[in-house]
Amino acid sequence: MKRFFLGLTLVLVCLSAGTIRGSAQNNAAAATDHTSPSYDMKAQSLLDLENVEKKFVALANVLPADKFTWRPTADTRSFAEVFLHVAGERYGILNLMGVALPTGFDAKTLEKSTTDKAIIVEQLNKSWEFTQKMIKAMSNADFARPVPKLGPEANAGDVVYILVADAHEHLGQAVAYARENGIVPPWTEEAKKHPQAK
Repeated sequence: MKRFFLGLTLVLVCLSAGTIRGSAQNNAAAATDHTSPSYDMKAQSLLDLENVEKKFVALANVLPADKFTWRPTADTRSFAEVFLHVAGERYGILNLMGVALPTGFDAKTLEKSTTDKAIIVEQLNKSWEFTQKMIKAMSNADFARPVPKLGPEANAGDVVYILVADAHEHLGQAVAYARENGIVPPWTEEAKKHPQAK
């Protein structure tokens, strides 16, 4: 019995050493890997942001005019303020990597500037067109350009990632607002009409 356990221990030690050595070799290979990434951040971020933009606009369009001032509590943003915050943050986040703010943009006043549905949709579309133009103009090298004010290893790609994450955060907020008011998001209604075949 002792021989069995001694033999098993020896096999496990050998396997562990091989695993550690293999892991070290894989780490060294990863550190010197210069192949192109399989994920195209530029194309994917544009696609993702476009889908989110369509959902924001669709939700704003189905929202009754009297709901734009609705807010869940006194200390939170209204529907209108959420939509306008999204429009303004696109400019502000891109500005983190040095993109100039558009003429006339005032981050301090935009959020509370209107509750008019048409103007809000126009602001969403205008800021999306600006965002799309800025990202399309970036090269792959631009995505890797350092943005030291965000951190020692931060780059412009991180800024685009922040833009995507922020858009999803506020879309979730707007959907929660809608559901609280008994409004089903239009894309959910559309999906109900075309259930996938099982």
